Amino acid sequence: MTRVHLPPSIQVLERGWLSANNVLLFDGGTASLIDSGYVSHAGQTVALLREALAGRRLARLLNTHSHSDHIGGNAAVQRAFGCTIGVPAGIAPAVAAWDEAALLLSVADQRGERFKADHHLAAGECLQMGGFEWQALAAPGHDMDALVFHAPDARGLISGDALWRNGFGILFAEVIGEGGGLEAARATLEALARLSVDWVIPGHGAPFVEVDEAFEAAFARLRYLEEDGARIARNAIRACVTFWLLERRRVALDDLPAHLASVPLYREANRRFLGLSPEALAGWLADELLRSGRVRREGGFLEIT
Repeated sequence: MTRVHLPPSIQVLERGWLSANNVLLFDGGTASLIDSGYVSHAGQTVALLREALAGRRLARLLNTHSHSDHIGGNAAVQRAFGCTIGVPAGIAPAVAAWDEAALLLSVADQRGERFKADHHLAAGECLQMGGFEWQALAAPGHDMDALVFHAPDARGLISGDALWRNGFGILFAEVIGEGGGLEAARATLEALARLSVDWVIPGHGAPFVEVDEAFEAAFARLRYLEEDGARIARNAIRACVTFWLLERRRVALDDLPAHLASVPLYREANRRFLGLSPEALAGWLADELLRSGRVRREGGFLEIT
């Protein structure tokens, strides 16, 4: 992957997959932050930001979307720096009511700390950050209310989980039965591909300049999922359990069937697409994770590598 030379007013704190990347954009003595990581990493997030800010004031925190690995540090960051918080308008009611099902916290057995949004970001809104004008653009698919930020003059895109170097985030609307995720993801990718973009800062993974290759990979991934709904379910279960393991580090194999049966996201994905017993689902999942190299088997436990 080619090294990306971002404008000097932009700094990316690249995180592991449990926490989304933190993007800092500097304007003189103030800064804006996009996304705050997962709640269990909140202390680390605050420490990293304090060092990167180097005495500058964090004026605002903006979220690309509402998932736990992007909003989990919001409350801690606001306490530490006194910044305002802006969220996509579509998730504002769920944030205000702290609806953990709508925010996919209880649904996916994930955690977050309640926070208050100070303002709501609408698609089409323009923001001055890092010396550039950024346009907030609707990017439904992975999250139906998600936004991305595009700077035409800098030819840059902050893409959240709508576009990664090798794909995009889970299409949760398809997994939980709301529908429309595939069509929305295709429309989003087509819209983003029409933008003037030379570099991308994704929600996970390093910034990249291989923009055409990223879109090719994303469209190929989308076609693969469109061919068979069971692939969407398997992808969601595999990715979310990996996320769960990243926080817990290990799980007893004997406990895995009960866990899969207890979490609404896995239960619904299995019911709608796979039709396996909890034991069969756990056996398939363990084999998949071991084959991927993401986990290893130590006695009766799966451990994250």
